[in-house]
Amino acid sequence: MPSAPEETFRRLLDLLLAKDMNAVADLWAEDGVAEFPFATETSPRRLTGREEIRGYLVGYPERMDIREIPAVTVHHTELPDTIVVEFTANGRTVRTGEPYRLDYIVVITVRDDLITRYRDYWSPLATAAAAGALPELLDSLRSGGAR
Repeated sequence: MPSAPEETFRRLLDLLLAKDMNAVADLWAEDGVAEFPFATETSPRRLTGREEIRGYLVGYPERMDIREIPAVTVHHTELPDTIVVEFTANGRTVRTGEPYRLDYIVVITVRDDLITRYRDYWSPLATAAAAGALPELLDSLRSGGAR
């Protein structure tokens, strides 16, 4: 039987595939946090609160067209409200029309069926390549612009 965090995460994936970013944001607690430890200067490292997360997600389908999530592995932790999830997303980059495949590792904490903390360890290089923005990212790294 799936745990509450697993059920919430699987709901998030379903909504992501449906491109319902408003409903994805509604999965966060009012003061929930989304963290992206490997984010580069073009992406936020931390979003605080449901509305800030909603603002971040609003244009996502216009950048990345996720079409399937073929692999999801959930690892339960000693904390019943926290899971670690490995998943793969396949889709198309809207900017270039090119297909992509991205792998993610997420640590998610859920209380009362709402996300209180979401740590997404995505690769900035893979994401930039998928978005057709790798040359810009590499230029910013060469010029010392990365954090």
